[in-house]
Amino acid sequence: MRPIHCRSTGPGISRIKARSSGPPSLTALGFACLAFNRRGHDILSVRDSRAAEGAAFQTTAEAIADNEYAASWLRDKGYDAPVVIGHSNGGFLSVQHVAKHPETPALVLLSAHAGSSTAQTLAMKTGLLGGGRTPELRAQAEAMIAEGRGSELMLLPGRWYVASAESYYDRLTTMPSTVDTAPEISCPTLYIRGDEESRESYPAEDFAAGSNGPCDVVVVENCDHFYKGREDAIIDLVGPWLKKTLLN
Repeated sequence: MRPIHCRSTGPGISRIKARSSGPPSLTALGFACLAFNRRGHDILSVRDSRAAEGAAFQTTAEAIADNEYAASWLRDKGYDAPVVIGHSNGGFLSVQHVAKHPETPALVLLSAHAGSSTAQTLAMKTGLLGGGRTPELRAQAEAMIAEGRGSELMLLPGRWYVASAESYYDRLTTMPSTVDTAPEISCPTLYIRGDEESRESYPAEDFAAGSNGPCDVVVVENCDHFYKGREDAIIDLVGPWLKKTLLN
């Protein structure tokens, strides 16, 4: 079986029916499929202790490391070069992972965000990461870090809704650019975006133009960032594309 390495999503989202029809539609094609979430998948949670975890605390470096841990687990199972699929922040992180792993046979990006400073630049428009208060909140985070209070939580008016000062500042300052990384991607890529999503935030066309490998872009009609009601349309795109790209 050829392996599929499915990086999941931002906090609280699990798209392409990740626990239902997504993997079965892939295994039916002969793929072994691992669907997983990073430690920062939920905004706030606890795992095996009373210590709080989740996206409110996670840094970009930790998120990238989580993907390496999953890849290492697959290698231990004998799968050295998995296909990579990721949605939203998972898609953004998938680009960075594949750039470091040129042996990757194919990449599927599901509304992978632009990274870099795009989220802060568009915050007023999108309402994310503090919306119109982002500059004020960034200054607050910097002050808290300088005071040794970087692990304390801040309330945000836009998603992620709550974050530690360190995590919030990290998210605004350390994310690499998805488009700038495109020349480092040489494997075939499928980049999907919903027509209700912003091209600036989810730059499929710009990524395709810069990619060093073939990249198919599909904009799905009547489709938002979470693919609500359009899950089957996404599945019907991904499965045949993988079959055409890898199995024929």
